[in-house]
Amino acid sequence: MAKLIDGKKISQQIKDELKEKVAQLKEQGISICLAVIQVGNNPASTVYVGNKKKACAYVGIESLAYELPEETTEQELLSLVEELNQKKEVNGILVQLPLPGHIDEDKVIQAISPAKDVDGFHPQSVGALSIGQKGFVSCTPAGIIQLLKRSDIEIDGKECVIIGRSNIVGKPMALLLLRENGTVTICHSHTADLKEVARRADILVVAIGKAKFVDADYVKEGAVVIDVGMDRDENGKLCGDVDFEAVKDKAGAITPVPGGVGPMTIAMLMHNCVESAMMSQD
Repeated sequence: MAKLIDGKKISQQIKDELKEKVAQLKEQGISICLAVIQVGNNPASTVYVGNKKKACAYVGIESLAYELPEETTEQELLSLVEELNQKKEVNGILVQLPLPGHIDEDKVIQAISPAKDVDGFHPQSVGALSIGQKGFVSCTPAGIIQLLKRSDIEIDGKECVIIGRSNIVGKPMALLLLRENGTVTICHSHTADLKEVARRADILVVAIGKAKFVDADYVKEGAVVIDVGMDRDENGKLCGDVDFEAVKDKAGAITPVPGGVGPMTIAMLMHNCVESAMMSQD
């Protein structure tokens, strides 16, 4: 059986470290505030927003919640973002995605000040990552790097394969693994011989949104398997993009779903909020 990479435990360690840091900053008169905007009441988004608020309360970060009706116009949302950009006491702005169809997500992401872009989605943040400059890193890939490092998994010199090329996970993940001196291949729906490419991986990251897509045929004996998927199986039970039961005895280490990558995303969001407050002091 593969070693289980426990995202709950590691995310708790990170939140405890941040809690201590936030307490120290408060003693210096520095408080931290995250503004979270949700448009409409997508049930999954409501759960995520609730979890973010809980994490803020635990770490000691103030959170402002803006719950806007579904029919909010793009202009109203952009005006609110601009207002929060101007507020000195707000360190981070997070607009929960997906947004209703009548609002242009790219336009909203670009409206957030890069100094407050704690999600790491702004083109300036992405550009900084790609050329190795300082900036916010998308929370899920940053969390995966922490999972690997805190589980004593060496990235340097390793063959890393990512299945999925989204702007939120696949592409930034590739850049972060490169930064750690991994040799990186990105696969996608047009990749020829996907199984063969995946089987080369010492570290396999799967982020495609297809329930139990990756079985043992995709995995090299002893590989580290990171499952970013949050899907439902045929019985409506939460599962990942990796068929955990089929892969767990072949992999050397694996993240479960739930309890693997998910908790790390929120821990890294808290980390980015603390970074933002410290940067605003410089």
